[in-house]
Amino acid sequence: MKIGKKVISLVLIGVLLGGLCTGCSQTKAQPKEQIKEQTAEPSKEPVKAVVGTWKTAQTLTPYFYEEALGDGAAIEVKPFTNPGDQKTALLAGSLDMTGTTIPTAITAASKGEPVKVVVSLCNKCSALVVGADSDIQTEADLKGKTIAYVPGTMHHVLLLDVLKRAGLDPDKDVTLVRIDFFDMGQALSDGTIDAFLSGEPYPSQAVQDGYGRILSYPYFDDSIGTINAGMIVTEDTIKKNPGLVQNLVNAHIKATEMMNSDADMWLDKAASFGTDKALLEVSAENIELCWDIDEQYIQNTKNLAQQMLELGMIDSVPDIDAMFDLSFLEQAKEDLK
Repeated sequence: MKIGKKVISLVLIGVLLGGLCTGCSQTKAQPKEQIKEQTAEPSKEPVKAVVGTWKTAQTLTPYFYEEALGDGAAIEVKPFTNPGDQKTALLAGSLDMTGTTIPTAITAASKGEPVKVVVSLCNKCSALVVGADSDIQTEADLKGKTIAYVPGTMHHVLLLDVLKRAGLDPDKDVTLVRIDFFDMGQALSDGTIDAFLSGEPYPSQAVQDGYGRILSYPYFDDSIGTINAGMIVTEDTIKKNPGLVQNLVNAHIKATEMMNSDADMWLDKAASFGTDKALLEVSAENIELCWDIDEQYIQNTKNLAQQMLELGMIDSVPDIDAMFDLSFLEQAKEDLK
């Protein structure tokens, strides 16, 4: 069976109420005096900004910033395919804010690059897939099997966590092969591999097209949890234009709530980038679009950083607490009361 190379598009169903989104807990409030020192009132002028993201359903939130801001806002959204390129463009001054994966943010922080995570973007999205007719029933059954992965990604870390919990040595008990996400479905369908771990919509596509089934979802509360991606800005932007950052964080929260409350609007926008809406509707069950960051989120990020160190993805674990600037998020919560 030939499997089309579809662009990843995902969607979240979950409503943010009272400062929460489904699966995203509230952030522990910082002292008010600290908030005042770190934040500024949103600019009263029409907001103009350039924001980076992907053309995937779980990361399309910036496309709704203009509507969320209103009053003549002009938000230019620049889509990327690689989170590293997003970060590079941000540091070069081509972007005011961008989405990125949490592993990319950790890598940047470990190198001393001046970026801060100011709000979350999406959680979940991953699944471990095996052949539809495979005899693999548990993760332990992966012993002796060939599994596709992309090195250095969140999915790489999640896969190794799954194997470890199943008592399997990734160097001895399984064969890991590097295959691009776009090609994993075809490889599973033709028998080149026995399993793959990737983000949506590829797991849902495998099920929908009849050649795969979901073995498990790699979310462990005592490890990485469901964290995935967030929005980052530079320290320089925070220092020189905190009002803009506050406006963008406020817009992000409002846009997220808009999309969560109108699934058709969100799905239609995602489908406009080329992914079948029916596939998006299936993928939606494994996606969480959110904006909040709480203590557990930060602890999960610390756990992720430690695993990245053990994998050799980073040379040292950065100060994860300092990687986040939650002052704008806290101010937004006050403004939305």
